[in-house]
Amino acid sequence: MNQPTPPPANAGRKQDGRFGAGASGNPLGKSKGSRHRVTLAVEVLLNGEAEALTRKAIEMGLAGDLTALRLCLDRIAPARRERLVSFKLPTIATAADHPNAVAALIKAVSEGELTPSEAQSVSAIIAEHRKAIVTADLEERLIAIEGSMTK
Repeated sequence: MNQPTPPPANAGRKQDGRFGAGASGNPLGKSKGSRHRVTLAVEVLLNGEAEALTRKAIEMGLAGDLTALRLCLDRIAPARRERLVSFKLPTIATAADHPNAVAALIKAVSEGELTPSEAQSVSAIIAEHRKAIVTADLEERLIAIEGSMTK
């Protein structure tokens, strides 16, 4: 008896085991704006009780409950993720200007204007800018060389 061969267990999957685009059984994915079932259930349970729960958490925090106090403080002043940074950065027009920009960055860290992690983020932006300048310069040179070869 000839029975059809079942599809392999990894059908529609990439080598790393994840599904490829459009092969998950739900090619369009979750619709925009849809919310998780648990989120909806919690919202129904808390409907109309948020103010009373907030008041109780504040009372418990004021009474010395450290967990309630931490919860309240996290809502009042949440942990800062990023901030705008402002410091004196020289103009960067060519790749040769980048050492001066990095020196200004180091100075800002040493003077406390920037944290080391903020400087690292700005440094990554400066590095990308340098790559863009170098790429544009190489493209101009290549066009000039190709133009002189066709003449």
